Amino acid sequence: MRKLLKVMFGQVAIVSFLLILQLALMFVSLLRISEYFLYFDIFLKIVSIAAVVIIINRHSNPTYKLAWVIAILLFPMFGGLFYLFITGQMHTKYFFYKLEEVQRETNRPYNQSEAVINEIKESRPERENTVRYINNASGFSAYRCTQAHYFPQGEDKFKSLLIELEKAEKYIFLEYFIIKEGVMWDSILEILKKKAANGVDVRVMYDGMGSMTLLPKNYPKTLESYGIKCCVFSPFTPFLSALQNNRDHRKILVIDGKTAYTGGVNLSDEYINIDYPYGHWKDMSVMVRGEAAFSFTRMFLQLWWHTTKTAEDIKAFEPDFSETEETGQDGYVMPYCDVPQDKYQIGEFIYLDIINKAKKYIYITTPYLILDHEMIVALTNAAMSGVDVKIICPLVADHWYARAVAYSYYKELLDAGVKLYEYTPGFIHGKTFCSDGEVAVVGSVNLDFRSLYLHFECAAWFLDSSVVNSVYEDFTATIEKCSVITKESCTKMNPLRKILNAFLRLFAPLM
Repeated sequence: MRKLLKVMFGQVAIVSFLLILQLALMFVSLLRISEYFLYFDIFLKIVSIAAVVIIINRHSNPTYKLAWVIAILLFPMFGGLFYLFITGQMHTKYFFYKLEEVQRETNRPYNQSEAVINEIKESRPERENTVRYINNASGFSAYRCTQAHYFPQGEDKFKSLLIELEKAEKYIFLEYFIIKEGVMWDSILEILKKKAANGVDVRVMYDGMGSMTLLPKNYPKTLESYGIKCCVFSPFTPFLSALQNNRDHRKILVIDGKTAYTGGVNLSDEYINIDYPYGHWKDMSVMVRGEAAFSFTRMFLQLWWHTTKTAEDIKAFEPDFSETEETGQDGYVMPYCDVPQDKYQIGEFIYLDIINKAKKYIYITTPYLILDHEMIVALTNAAMSGVDVKIICPLVADHWYARAVAYSYYKELLDAGVKLYEYTPGFIHGKTFCSDGEVAVVGSVNLDFRSLYLHFECAAWFLDSSVVNSVYEDFTATIEKCSVITKESCTKMNPLRKILNAFLRLFAPLM
């Protein structure tokens, strides 16, 4: 009974109730007004037609447009006005306008080394334009004086970061979608408290929705009592706002600008298989050490400064790499981040670039397979061209509707020759691409609309690095623990389930 009351009167329930109440009041008000004013119903339908025209002419993904158009056609009196209300909010536009200012200011001192580009142009000429695009679109650079290590399990990352955190001398920055009290976070927190007491600048930023039910409401004050600076990105509030849709999905831990971690692993016990909500949890991460690590400091500070409204000299956080230990050269590493509402879909571009340039194979792991038209075309064209395209998805899903939507793509992909597998021990949460023994990506970017278009994301692109081979070896080992998805299994699916999957697919961009 106590648990039920806690859920009923908890923060999530109250905020959700207030949001639903706002929507209901808006809908009822429109109905009442249309009853008293003869032409108001016609006016609302004209607004919906105008909204559809605006959607069609906007520079955005066609599948995303289609989802909105269908929603407006289903609710012509309410849909158009709701779309304009959501997309026309001035505070949302102001939020991203100010973020662009911060990005310009923090990116200005750092330019891509032409010597590195010329090396890539000479050894891998087909990858030169990829580097130039990422640099122009995100402001981040490719580096050669960087070492990297790939972790095939969350437990591996956890052991490594506990060691590296102890080495911090100047600062430790953490930015995560999910932080949850437990063995993993408590172990990290003990080190952070000790380091903060010794004068290390420790900062923690977590997403206001991803961690809302996992941490106490006043948790930032708790951390500040330990000397740790903390802020919550976009707290979940009971007000209708498009910003609630743009979550900070990044996973960043950076130490002194010399060592950084990214990937799919959040700071919660299921990621290191202490808890088992969905069977065995497989997740992948990467550590970079050297010049590329400072890129993650810049990513963190951009969002930190924008969220806290404080600006500092970014040069003050830059390590003197001439005094650091020799990192050597392990191919090329290019960290990058993706921001919603800009005109670039960097995460999707990089995935499409890898697929379209593949000659031998493309191996992909993703927890969510919710594809737009461009991604479907790229994957099917690659498979039909003779490229070995393999995708591993989870057998056990953390969101039932995500798995239902993924099923709707299976037959289309299988018909083109794409090979699909499901991770049978449980849930695979890693987001990795590797191709042709040349290139790989490890980061937070899922193959779904939320990651590619709505969330703040980050990742690292590797060329001729040892990480490429590590990702390949991990994929081939993981596939031994997977079941094969066949055309027959798709054909034998319950007809009602097929209809549900197809219906959910229509609204996948809005989920």
